[in-house]
Amino acid sequence: MSNRRSFLKKTIATTSLLLPAGLIPAISRNQVNEKAEKFKPLILSTWDHGMPANDRAWEVLMETGDLVSAVEEGVKVTELDMDNLSVGLQGLPDREGIPTLDASIMKGDGSCGSVAFVRQVRHPISLARKVMEETPHVMLAGEGARQFAIAQGFPMEAEVLSPKAEEAYRKWKVESKYKPIINIENHDTIGMIALGADGKLAGSCTTSGLAFKMHGRVGDSPIIGAGLYVDDEVGAATATGLGESIIRICGSFLIVELMRQGRSPQEACEEAVGRLIAKNEKDIKDIQAGFIAVNKDGEYGAFAVQKGFTYARHQMDGKDLLTAGYKL
Repeated sequence: MSNRRSFLKKTIATTSLLLPAGLIPAISRNQVNEKAEKFKPLILSTWDHGMPANDRAWEVLMETGDLVSAVEEGVKVTELDMDNLSVGLQGLPDREGIPTLDASIMKGDGSCGSVAFVRQVRHPISLARKVMEETPHVMLAGEGARQFAIAQGFPMEAEVLSPKAEEAYRKWKVESKYKPIINIENHDTIGMIALGADGKLAGSCTTSGLAFKMHGRVGDSPIIGAGLYVDDEVGAATATGLGESIIRICGSFLIVELMRQGRSPQEACEEAVGRLIAKNEKDIKDIQAGFIAVNKDGEYGAFAVQKGFTYARHQMDGKDLLTAGYKL
């Protein structure tokens, strides 16, 4: 690679003496694109549980080159993690003692699918993909989503709480108070965004939602533009945290549009957090929300309202767990 860089530098230096000055910026852009190659492919996902999810997504991507399957299979790992109480059927239930799930998936060409308020489906992310690929719709909810799952051959799981969720629900019922707890167990929604070697993008997002929520509550995760947004022309973003606060600013769409206007992923995440704080100022001390983003050149960023938000990164030169900056 060093020989290639040396050759390119010599070529650019020589060519700049021969070409009109107006053509030199185009060559400079090629240098930028060459630099961005080291970021491809790239997978980012939220929280500590993003590491095993990314491991699986990376494996699928390397084996198949299928970006959508990678982001689907990656978060399915979290949907099955019995130690995770914020994703999957083992997650903490609503105040009626029922686990209900939300999920979305999106491609950079605008194709997307989501499910909300789903019961008895082990992998809502796979059901969201079916909505994207097998229906003319973007979102199915509640009983309609469950009926669609049955029609698609998804087995219906017994509506029984996991041991950890059962214990937590029993303790909660003593007083039955509802108050979100930020950064609980370093777990929350898992959102995953990925950039392929061909420059295409995809993302996924799945959650069991807020613990002890009102029956029927839906957060940001299945809402395209709030919990997840992907555009091949610009980049991708996904969110985690208190869904209501994220919905109020259409957080993921906002970040992608800020990148479209020229902001870096980091700058866009920071501006989105600032707007979220402004829209939720009254209760902000009790709110955690965070974003991760990547642009089409492989630059990435992350930012949160409060400290404690981590995210996982996998790329060709290795993998690591990173801590996002925060505003408060």
